[in-house]
Amino acid sequence: MILLSCFLHLRPRRGCGALAGLGRGLGPSAGSRRALRVLVDMDGVLADFEGGFLKKFRARYPDKPYIALEDRRGFWVSEQYGRLGPELSEKAISIWESKNFFIELDPLPGAVEAVKQMANLADTDVFICTSPIKKYQYCPYEKYAWVEKHFGPEFLEQIVLTRDKTVVSADLLIDDRPDITGAEQNPSWEHVLFTACHNKHLQLRPPSRRLHSWADDWRAILDSKRLPPGQAT
Repeated sequence: MILLSCFLHLRPRRGCGALAGLGRGLGPSAGSRRALRVLVDMDGVLADFEGGFLKKFRARYPDKPYIALEDRRGFWVSEQYGRLGPELSEKAISIWESKNFFIELDPLPGAVEAVKQMANLADTDVFICTSPIKKYQYCPYEKYAWVEKHFGPEFLEQIVLTRDKTVVSADLLIDDRPDITGAEQNPSWEHVLFTACHNKHLQLRPPSRRLHSWADDWRAILDSKRLPPGQAT
């Protein structure tokens, strides 16, 4: 598979439809400062990966032990299942490697509405930045199909597929993974940890921040990153 280059997708195209005004403000402030660029993770932030996984794992392996969502610890599902039994790690992986896993994930509460609102804010460019799994037979296609299903075809221009999010330039990254590393040791974005069942027990050290859910004040986080007019870089 040829992964889509992060950088080829960082120039949004303005199309027609409900999201035709992505990032375009009205009035004298529009264009007076650089647009705030926000990367939003998909699995665990927009799509209910954990809930979808548990439902399908229990359906496929009804006689095997499972981990309730309230007992999840650590980003890697397969590692925690592997500690229950050596064969359970591979069984867990087989769930998200299967056809229709990603396309059938439910959106997290309020996610679609919040990101659509975010994308229509003045001076704001929003991208869905997601890492496909290495077994690529179904995952990349289904991620695109999921976005089209829930956000509409206009948002397909706003997808970044990459295994390394550190090389993508942005102001904010909203992601449920606590430790995001890669080729760039000092990414341009601030990582805002999106609360999920596997990370809710972690204590963050200031100035690290959380977004507890899409009912939380995500607008305040965005506003805290905006430069006043005349100070654009």
